[in-house]
Amino acid sequence: MSAELPPEVVTEFKVRYLELPLGAGKAAMITMDNGHDHTRPNTFGLGSLASLNAAIDTIEAEAGLAAVCLTGKPFIFAVGADLSGVPFISDREMGLEIAQAGHAAFNRLAGLKVPTFAFINGAAMGGGLEIALHCDYRTVSSSAAAIALPECFLGLVPGWGGTYLLPNLIGAKGAVKVIVENALNQNKMLKPAQVADMGIADAMFDGADYLEQSLIWAAGVLNSDVVVERPEVDRGAAWDDAVAAGRAFVAGKLGDAAPAPVRALDLIELAKTASKEEAFAAEDEALADLLMTEELRSGLYSFDLVQKRAKRPVGVPDKSLARPVTKVGVVGAGLMASQMALLFAQRLQVPVVMTDLDQARVDKGLDYCRAQIDGMQAKGRLSEGKANRLKGLITGSIDKSAFADADFVIEAVFEDLKVKQQVFAEVEAVVSEQCILATNTSSLSVTAMAADLKHPERVVGFHFFNPVAVMPLVEIVRAEQTDDAAVATAFAVGKALKKSCVLVSDKPAFVVNRLLTRFMGEVTRSVDEGTDFSTADTALAPLGLPMTPFVLLQLVGPAVAFHVSETMKEAYPDRFYVSDNLAKVVEAGKGAIWAWDADGNQTVDPEVAALFVQGDDPLTSEEVRQRALEAMAEEIGLMLDEGVVAEAEDIDLCMIMGAGWPFHLGGITPYLDREGVSEKVNGKRFLAPGVASLPTG
Repeated sequence: MSAELPPEVVTEFKVRYLELPLGAGKAAMITMDNGHDHTRPNTFGLGSLASLNAAIDTIEAEAGLAAVCLTGKPFIFAVGADLSGVPFISDREMGLEIAQAGHAAFNRLAGLKVPTFAFINGAAMGGGLEIALHCDYRTVSSSAAAIALPECFLGLVPGWGGTYLLPNLIGAKGAVKVIVENALNQNKMLKPAQVADMGIADAMFDGADYLEQSLIWAAGVLNSDVVVERPEVDRGAAWDDAVAAGRAFVAGKLGDAAPAPVRALDLIELAKTASKEEAFAAEDEALADLLMTEELRSGLYSFDLVQKRAKRPVGVPDKSLARPVTKVGVVGAGLMASQMALLFAQRLQVPVVMTDLDQARVDKGLDYCRAQIDGMQAKGRLSEGKANRLKGLITGSIDKSAFADADFVIEAVFEDLKVKQQVFAEVEAVVSEQCILATNTSSLSVTAMAADLKHPERVVGFHFFNPVAVMPLVEIVRAEQTDDAAVATAFAVGKALKKSCVLVSDKPAFVVNRLLTRFMGEVTRSVDEGTDFSTADTALAPLGLPMTPFVLLQLVGPAVAFHVSETMKEAYPDRFYVSDNLAKVVEAGKGAIWAWDADGNQTVDPEVAALFVQGDDPLTSEEVRQRALEAMAEEIGLMLDEGVVAEAEDIDLCMIMGAGWPFHLGGITPYLDREGVSEKVNGKRFLAPGVASLPTG
């Protein structure tokens, strides 16, 4: 090979022999174990593949075997290829050799002369699931977590047999769902019952004595007491239809912005008629190509941010300073506040009380929470007892004295500074001096909110994104007088809510909304100047964003977006744009730019079109895109200079988790670096060369 890979944590394939139950004979039991506990899963690098080859050498020399069984260390089967070496793969030939090495080792397992069984005892992803597919039979533990082929999520394809073996096992429709659709739907995992129902596993057993039951089942298969029946795979039009549906899904989700899912669909299409050897050779070529793409480097950068940096946020005070939270107060009972109340009760399992101006509003908020709980119970996510207990935790009042014994009170009222200052004054009058006061403001100054309080040091920003239960980010804002205890408590609460929290300083609109407002302002400005609505709205399509700017405007609400743009214009009048046309849309009470007819065709709402007064200086899509990207590059440079966050990586994390910035782009800063926008605007890159990009020089 042309370069050296970093040291590998080798997964050993440890062989022992045992007598199967029911007199079924002697079996070789292979256990995959990298010597660490479940917090460091089994992965496959070149050393691990060498260990698999050695284990097969040992097994082939053993006489009298009836079967070979493969399982993992406690809680972990295997999670696939060791991707830590990807940044060190400097040329396509090296990637091709790695792809071929995996196929060669797995093929030896598949080619053993006795029946092979995979006992999926825990997490099985990527190559971990693929090695199981090379076995003749599979069982799965009912307690196994994280079963998937997530490669397309990162910028790869299942390249050690997955795109051939899976569709030929369960059909193309199921394979497209697992390989493409689940991967692109936020890396959705399969549950063990789904794995069994889809036919990926032949049987499912409970976790407590899973291995024992699997061995008994395997013995039954060998003795012909258990007959494994698999439906015949439809190789006709259904296969073609599944691939076509997958292509339409990818086009709608990403356009042509990411190559991996398209390549995966090509391989699934090929698997309909190709021999195993032909299909595996095509997988090798696909892996060799994709290992050299910017999308893979970017996907791995994103993955590292979400899996590591999000769990170890920068600049957070010691967790020992966090105060216990045994009761939560929520000021407001509107939709956002109600979502927050439900999440606090569900995750913290403490009493939560909502207040509002009158009983009707309080009752509406409580009704929302109860309806959501009933829905979870109906779907089997909550038992009747747990549902009733959860309902009992959420109460309402029109009197803020209900907060007297609360440890954490968060406001979610109208985005007006004076209103929020009044709310905090009223709350401070009834709570203890130890109670943390939090604001869900999306753009206003937390420092100003706390300025007139007796204890401004306990006020902290705690900015959720909508929908509260779904979006994983919380921006935690340290105001000028916020003390370490308040920040530490906010992070402890965020962790208990299972959110990823990023520490930001108290600057207008913080991170996500500041960037989105700048970005939206440039797109809106282009329309005001004369650019066609459709041209402006689709200008960023090559990025594969989750939605277009004007669809995002509809989701956020024109009134909210316009209010934030005014706030930002006031703070930074030379950079942020306020659209007079958008003001008319808000004044007219219109909720969207686009309208859809009965056939689903998108047109500008005629009433909105009538409101707009446009100039006569239209831009092309490329000009709109370049203007928006340059504006964001400028804004990010200024944010880093201002110390809004510790590093550029935090901005990327915020945009991925708070704005749905595409995973395959690796965050906004590496994208701007790769496109040359960072250097054009700021005279320098945001990240070091080679970070989230191909090696240079």
